[in-house]
Amino acid sequence: MSSHPDTLFESHLTTLPLLHRGKVRDIYEVDDRHLLIVASDRVSAFDVILPDPIPGKGTLLTALSLYWFERTRHIVPNHLQLAELRLDQIGLDPDELRQVHHRAMVVRRLEALPIEAIVRGYLIGSGWKDYQRTGTVSGIELPPGLKLADVLDHPIYTPSSKAAAGEHDQNISFRDTHALVGPQLAAGVRDAALQIYSEARQHAAKRGILIADTKFEFGVDENRRLVLIDEALTPDSSRFWPADQWCPGDNPPSFDKQFLRDYLETLDWNKKAPGPHLPEDVIERTASKYREAHARLTAD
Repeated sequence: MSSHPDTLFESHLTTLPLLHRGKVRDIYEVDDRHLLIVASDRVSAFDVILPDPIPGKGTLLTALSLYWFERTRHIVPNHLQLAELRLDQIGLDPDELRQVHHRAMVVRRLEALPIEAIVRGYLIGSGWKDYQRTGTVSGIELPPGLKLADVLDHPIYTPSSKAAAGEHDQNISFRDTHALVGPQLAAGVRDAALQIYSEARQHAAKRGILIADTKFEFGVDENRRLVLIDEALTPDSSRFWPADQWCPGDNPPSFDKQFLRDYLETLDWNKKAPGPHLPEDVIERTASKYREAHARLTAD
C-alpha cells in the first residue's frame, strides 16, 4: 500500500456515525438534515476495490466536484449548495479535520433517485456494444455505419437503474424511468443531465478535453425539487479524452483509470476480490492522469 503522506485508504471518524463505506466514498451522518461525504483514495476496477490507493485521488475528485457544482448551480441546485453547515461546524476534532482536509463535503441529506443519469456524446463503452448488436443505444436509434468513438450528432440520454450491492447497473430506456420516478421527474432528470453535459462539454473542449460520456446522480428534497448529488464530471464518473488524440475507429487514451484497467487486463486475474497489488509506476501514472484532468479543466 502506498506510503504517500497524503494518502487516505479509509477514513476513521469517531465523532460521527458511519452510514456507508462505498467503493470510494465514506458517508457519515451529521444530523437529520446533513451528511458528511469523504472521498478516499481507494480505486476500484471491474467492481473490485483494489488494495493500493491512488495518492491524492480523493482530493482531486472533491476539488473537481466543487468546481462543477459551482459552475452548474444555475441549471439545477446541488446538495452542497443546499447545506446549512460547514465542515468546521459539525464537531470533528482537530485530528479528524486534518484527516479529511480537502476531501470532505458537508451536504444536504436528500432522497436519492433510483436512476443513473448517463449522457453520451460519443459512441464508446456499453453504448458501442449495444450499437454493434442492435443499431441502437438504450432504445435510441442511431445512424448506420458509425465507428468506435465516433461523435454523435446530438448528445443522448441513456439512463440505467441502480443495482443492488455487488450487482451491475442495468441500462434502461427513458420510458422505463417513468415507472421509477414518474414522468415529470424523469423529464427533469433528463433535461438537467443533458444541459449540464452540453455546457461542460463546451467548457472542456476549450481546454483540449473531450467529455465522451458522463454519469450524474440526482435526489429530491422535501418539496420534491430536483437536486444534483454525489459527484459531478470527475474522471471517476466520466470519460475524458485528450482532443488531440481522438480518432474515430480507435479507443482514445483517457484521463482516468482506463490506464489502470488496461494494465489489469494483462494479468492472470479473474476480476474477483481480492484484487491484485499495483506496481508503483502504475499507481503514479494513474495519479498523474487525474492531476492533469483537474489542472486542464479548472485552468482559467
